[in-house]
Amino acid sequence: YKAEKVETVLESVSYQVGRTGAITPVANLSPVLLAGTVVKRASLHNEDIIKKLDLHEGDSVFVEKGGEIIPKIVGVNKQKRTIFSTPIQYITHCPECGSQLEKIDDQAIHFCPNEWECPPQVMGKMIHFVSRKAMNIESIGQETIAQMYKVGLIKNIADIYDLSIEKLLPLDRMAMKSAQNIMQGIEKSKEILFEKVLFGIGIKHVGETVAKKLVKNFETIEALASASVEELCAVEDIGVKIAESIRQFFQNSDHQILIHRLKDAGVQLEKKASDTSLESTILEGKTFLFTGKLTLFTREKAEQMVEKHGGKNISSVSKNLNYLVVGEKAGSKLKKAESIGTVIILDENQFLEMIGNAEE
Repeated sequence: YKAEKVETVLESVSYQVGRTGAITPVANLSPVLLAGTVVKRASLHNEDIIKKLDLHEGDSVFVEKGGEIIPKIVGVNKQKRTIFSTPIQYITHCPECGSQLEKIDDQAIHFCPNEWECPPQVMGKMIHFVSRKAMNIESIGQETIAQMYKVGLIKNIADIYDLSIEKLLPLDRMAMKSAQNIMQGIEKSKEILFEKVLFGIGIKHVGETVAKKLVKNFETIEALASASVEELCAVEDIGVKIAESIRQFFQNSDHQILIHRLKDAGVQLEKKASDTSLESTILEGKTFLFTGKLTLFTREKAEQMVEKHGGKNISSVSKNLNYLVVGEKAGSKLKKAESIGTVIILDENQFLEMIGNAEE
C-alpha cells in the first residue's frame, strides 16, 4: 500500500555535524500530523537531494515516512511557490566551527575537516568511544563528556585515561561517589577486547563487524597500522574504500600519537589468545542474523554465542543467510527472509536448542 503523504511548509534548513565530520541538512517544518505522530523535522541527507527536489525557502512540501518510520520530503507543491522565493543554498562552512567544508568527488556528503577542534566531532568521538558497544564506560554519559570538554578536561579519547578523582571533583554536581565510579569504569575499560577498542577508536567506515574481521586477520594494532591497501582488501568484506580509510587514519600523525597514548594507558590493542577459543564448531559454515526484540538474551550476547560455536553473523537478509532468529515484533527482515524461501526461521528457544548440546 502507498505510504501516507501530507503537505506542510518548509520553514528553514539547518545543518548537523556528525562525529565523522559529515554534514547532514535537516528540514525544519511547520508541525503536521503524519501516520499518528507530529512531524517537525525531516532529513534531507545531502546537497544532491536538495537540488533534486529544487527546494526553495518557504516551499509547500509533501512529506511521508520512509519505511513507516523516518519522515522525508518527497516533493514540492510548486503551484504554491511565490515569485519572490529563493532556492536553498547549501552551506560552504561548518555551522559549528566555521571551517570550510570539503566534498569528496565520488561522494554526496560534505565534511568538516576540523576533526580535532570542531565540538560536535570531538564530543561525538568521545561519546562513541565510551558507548556500550565500544569501551562500555557506563559511568560516563553524554552530559558528563560535554561538561568535561567545555572546561578543558578532555579534548580527545586518550585524555579520558588521564582523568583522576582530583580533576573530576571540581565539576558541577560531581560527588566523590560519582568520581570514584567514573575512575572504576575507566580502569575496567582497559580489559575490553581489542575488536571493541578498534570499533571505539572511530575509524571511518569501520563498524563492529569490520572491526572483528580486521582483528581476526591483524592481531596487533601495529600489524593493522602497517598493512597495505592490498593486504587489507584481502580480508573478507573489506573493499578499497574501507582499506583506504584505514590507511589514511594510521598515516595521520595525530592519530599515531593517540594510539601511542592509549597503549601507554593500558588499553587492549592486541588480540588475546583466549579471544579465539571456540566452545564448539556446531555452527561452523552457518550464517545468522537476529531481528526483532530479543527477550532471552541481548543481540550482542546472541552474536557472541554464534561466534563461540563457529558460526558467522551477517548484517542483512540475502541468499547467503542460513538462519534468521526472530524476536518480538519482527518486521521487514522477516518478510524478506520468507520471500527468499531458503532461509530457516527460528525463535530464540530454537536457537538455544541448536547450541544447547554444545553448552552442556
